[in-house]
Amino acid sequence: MTDLDRLLDFAARSRLPGGGFGYLGDDGRVLPDRPVETWIVARMTHVFGLAYLLGRPGADELVRHGVVALTDGPLRDREHGGWRASTRDDTKAAYVHAFVVLAGSTSAAAGVEGGRELLDEALATWQARFWDDDEGLAVEEWDRAWTTCADYRGINANMHGVEAMLAAADAVAEETTAARLRGQALRSTERVVHGWARSRDWRLPEHFTPGWEPLPDYNRDRPADPFRPYGVTIGHQFEWARLALHLRAVTTDPPGWLLDDAVALFDAAATRGWAADGHDGFPYTLDWDDRPVVGARMHWVLCEAVAAATVLAAVTGERAYGDLARRWRDHGEALFADPATGSWHHELTPAGEVASGTWAGQPDAYHLAQMLLFDGRPVRGSIAAALP
Repeated sequence: MTDLDRLLDFAARSRLPGGGFGYLGDDGRVLPDRPVETWIVARMTHVFGLAYLLGRPGADELVRHGVVALTDGPLRDREHGGWRASTRDDTKAAYVHAFVVLAGSTSAAAGVEGGRELLDEALATWQARFWDDDEGLAVEEWDRAWTTCADYRGINANMHGVEAMLAAADAVAEETTAARLRGQALRSTERVVHGWARSRDWRLPEHFTPGWEPLPDYNRDRPADPFRPYGVTIGHQFEWARLALHLRAVTTDPPGWLLDDAVALFDAAATRGWAADGHDGFPYTLDWDDRPVVGARMHWVLCEAVAAATVLAAVTGERAYGDLARRWRDHGEALFADPATGSWHHELTPAGEVASGTWAGQPDAYHLAQMLLFDGRPVRGSIAAALP
């Protein structure tokens, strides 16, 4: 049984009889006190869509289960449109909707019943409510009735928006639509990577005002926030580097900065992040002088480091990136891998002990599944497009 097989067996335990997928604890069972969360349901639907594309037995039922939950379940707001953040939270968030687009894209690419309809509705919502064409970026969140847009602007939701637009472009049949979505992904990446990251010596600001002015002290008093931490988020820099390469792969006559900036952003994250506090691994965050702020080791940060190194190795042919990917993956297998569940612990202390300061349990399989699937496959706009 492969690492991916074990992970998918673990992920299947998240299936909720009443619809959707739940948040998994350290024992591989759904935590009963949590609501059904749209980002979890969408990410698991995406993972099972990838498994279906690979021909895994039983994946067809699981991905269909997710599609039904997102189209016919209580997370979808039939009155006002869009998706609630959870069964206890009516917020309409860009981060959440980006993953609904991703789930719809992968389901549509796999030919799952209802997948294209989910993609069409999610894309329409993204374009109408979140995409700001004047800025080339997405706004962050709305109230349930779409009457008030929050003042905060953020990079995390836009990063996953780029991922979602690339996946949607690969899944739609209309070339004009695909070109428009890739063009939006390019505009966002240029603003974020070629703009803010480059101008700040590859220390990417994450938090902004409504006018897109950086807020470098945002959440200084809550530095370990799971979605909006203070300072430089190492894992996001790896993700943006990789996304620039996916974008480059599907852009006609791509600008040279897509590769140049991906290399520079990756190198900055790798050299400043690895063992920044004297312990192997990547701290969650650094301050603006490259000093560790939150030293906890997050599984997703390491997964994205491995994935970015893997994609860079494929794009450049340089052996050093492949060596880094193997070294970092070996580190993950040695410290993060949980033989009892088949997944990875989501958070460790700098010394390698299981922790829960930011993440309780082992919520989902998204980052680890993608890390495992990038190895040995061609670089496309989306991981779904690179599968058989």
